[in-house]
Amino acid sequence: MKHLKEKILRIATKAQEGHIPAAFSCLDLMWVLHDKILQKNDKFILSKGHASIGLYVTLAEKGYFDIKELDNFGKNGSRFGGHPDRTKLPVEASTGSLGHGFPIAVGEALGIKIKKSDGRVYVIVGDGECNEGTIWESAAIAAHHKLNNLYLIVDQNHSLDEALNPHDLEKRFEAFGWYAVSIDGHNHEEICKALTHGSIDKPTAIIAETIKGKGIKIMENNPEWTHKYPTPEQLEDMIKEL
Repeated sequence: MKHLKEKILRIATKAQEGHIPAAFSCLDLMWVLHDKILQKNDKFILSKGHASIGLYVTLAEKGYFDIKELDNFGKNGSRFGGHPDRTKLPVEASTGSLGHGFPIAVGEALGIKIKKSDGRVYVIVGDGECNEGTIWESAAIAAHHKLNNLYLIVDQNHSLDEALNPHDLEKRFEAFGWYAVSIDGHNHEEICKALTHGSIDKPTAIIAETIKGKGIKIMENNPEWTHKYPTPEQLEDMIKEL
């Protein structure tokens, strides 16, 4: 994970663009999904699209494209923008408008059920994103249709608690008819276990407790770094800290 974080830091610093702390908080989740979980017919959606740079380095590491292509991240005309674009990249959905990726995931999971096909749908949302009404409308639909092939992962990094704390998300999803479990979102064993132990007749919500900017003390849970890039001196210090 350290080398992936180093890549994120270097790419964002060069581009002077990117949400580094948001990418760090869900990087472990995306890595385990792509390294251990996703199968041929499965689908993955990063609903919190502003963490795109974390997805890009993960996909590059898994061979979807050359990591050197990310030198163009954030540049005019680049296919690697601040949010993933399905017309330019091997991703399931163009995301970034919060609350949009999850409804798409619900629709795809329902489509798989209707076609009686194999495959699961995995989607990562932010905990602040759970303040969007579309999240709960979609959650109700998923429970009604018993979409046991749908796995929602909430990146609970507490970045918006002061604005509107979502409180006990595990209980909220259970109240909507979901199977829900809370885990350490940086513990690969816990992540893998949660993603392989769902319900036979309910969608699964995984509440992943994470730290925004995980691994860099000056960034951890510091709103100043939400959309900020390091100076060259800070970059080298951060790489050493990793």
